[in-house]
Amino acid sequence: MAETQLTRETFDRLSAELEDLRTRGRVDIARAIEAARALGDLSENGDYHAAKDSQGKMEARIRQLEATLRDAEIVDTTSAGDDGSIRTGVVVSLRYTGDDEVEQYLIGSIEERRPGVSVVSPHSPLGQALVGRKAGDRVAYDAPSGSLEVEIVAVGS
Repeated sequence: MAETQLTRETFDRLSAELEDLRTRGRVDIARAIEAARALGDLSENGDYHAAKDSQGKMEARIRQLEATLRDAEIVDTTSAGDDGSIRTGVVVSLRYTGDDEVEQYLIGSIEERRPGVSVVSPHSPLGQALVGRKAGDRVAYDAPSGSLEVEIVAVGS
């Protein structure tokens, strides 16, 4: 499995979320399950089933965070894009061939959230085509719907 590249800020945010889920989250779910059990017959107890469902979702998120953080590589984005090339942590503006609209994408992990910017994994077909390229370059990549071509309008951090 490929390492997940994360900024220090995102790594710290995910670590804090994991710690919160392992402690407060598990305690809160245990209390909800206990309170629902006290209501009686578990087979028709909606509160109990909802609490168990929440517990399952929380435990899945814990496992996901553990795997992400275990396989994470911290990337320094302070100089991302300084040389004008695309790499993890860079926001890139693209124009698809035949379209006038410019779209912005952050190259990185889905956990790297920025308002108004879609995220593209550097391991995806588009991400692989973009990494190492510069503004003004045209690149083609294979998408599920066929081959697509984009022009790199701008590269920023």
